[in-house]
Amino acid sequence: MVSRLLYTLLLRLATPLVLLRLLRRSRQQPEYRRHWGERFGLSGAAIPGPVIWVHAVSVGETRAAQPLLAELLAQYPQHSILLTGMTPTGRDTATQVFAALGRDHAPRLYYRYLPYDYPGAVSRFLERYRPSLGLLMETELWPNLLHQARHHGVPMLLVNARLSARSARGYGRWPGLFAPALAGLDGIAAQTPDDAARLQGLGAKQVSVCGNLKFDVQIAPALRQQGQDWRRQLADRTVWLAASTREGEEALILDACAAMDIPDLLLLLVPRHPQRFNQVEELVRARGLGLVRRSQGLPTPETRVWLGDSMGEMAAYFSCADLAVMGGSLLPFGGQNLIEGAACGCPLLLGPHTFNFAQAAEDAVAAGAALRLEAGQSLAGTAQALLRDKEKRRIMSDAASAFAAAHGGATARTMDLIRSLIAPAGR
Repeated sequence: MVSRLLYTLLLRLATPLVLLRLLRRSRQQPEYRRHWGERFGLSGAAIPGPVIWVHAVSVGETRAAQPLLAELLAQYPQHSILLTGMTPTGRDTATQVFAALGRDHAPRLYYRYLPYDYPGAVSRFLERYRPSLGLLMETELWPNLLHQARHHGVPMLLVNARLSARSARGYGRWPGLFAPALAGLDGIAAQTPDDAARLQGLGAKQVSVCGNLKFDVQIAPALRQQGQDWRRQLADRTVWLAASTREGEEALILDACAAMDIPDLLLLLVPRHPQRFNQVEELVRARGLGLVRRSQGLPTPETRVWLGDSMGEMAAYFSCADLAVMGGSLLPFGGQNLIEGAACGCPLLLGPHTFNFAQAAEDAVAAGAALRLEAGQSLAGTAQALLRDKEKRRIMSDAASAFAAAHGGATARTMDLIRSLIAPAGR
């Protein structure tokens, strides 16, 4: 109790910094100036009930939620589905996910920003929407939110739950704050046994291992086809994809390209965050390399870097590439989701830093779908060897597709937990 009160006091004192952060981000992404009322629980029209609420903080979590949303729509036809997030890119991704779920479901799908974790803000949110059930994706452990959910009688599940060893150590420094939050959950669907063990070590109860929902995400055929069409139009060019890169990694990748001896190599460079598109373009042009942005069309023969400045097309990029290096893994960011690339049959190259997706990365390497670049190994040398070895890439491609197909089923197991708290219509 004391820990949560102190946390709330510090959060209130930080409010001016929160507002300044929104304003600063809005300079690069004007969308951050919108919907401020939702962030403090002060706006957002009520929606027809009953309501099932799913929280997915940003892009990756929103995409991972798609198969779960589809099952909720099918099994709970009398419910509206409220999806919340925290970022404009997540909101844009939700629009794409809603479209993929079909027009017939559109009247039952709603999106709002989740309020910041002030007691009054989250209480107003819960009173406005009165969800029958709340589902938090991955690691969204907000002490006041969970406390208020218990106060309002809203059952809560943490689904697709993951917790790296690094994050567990961080949460462990505040046992009086996070142990009650975890213990108050009505259930946890962990991705892996290691995730389950770390959550239980912090005080979680009723933890089940259900797998990773991202393995159940279906790649849109239109995106696969788009990537294959690009591949044909690029003719005999070798295409190396740098997927979801983080700050500092682009320079490493450009250095590797400069050191590689592959005729007509095309680097397909896709930064993780859209607010960095212009910055990365400047970095490339400063090196005197010909660049075309995806929004401008296809590369020309003179293009050395094709900048992926679009959202929602990563599957097309994977389907176009001969080899992909996963961003976030070359420097200690913890890596980005490799499952989509594997599902597209793209050979994968991982850096040494994959703690955010430790089990998936380990399993992908063991299956032959991915190759890990260990500390001290040359990125240029390893990538060049793979790009020159067509048969090796074919074997890795087949292994990647098989790996992605073999790990499905998390959605069905998660739905079993959901049905234990709220019965579908007619039951």
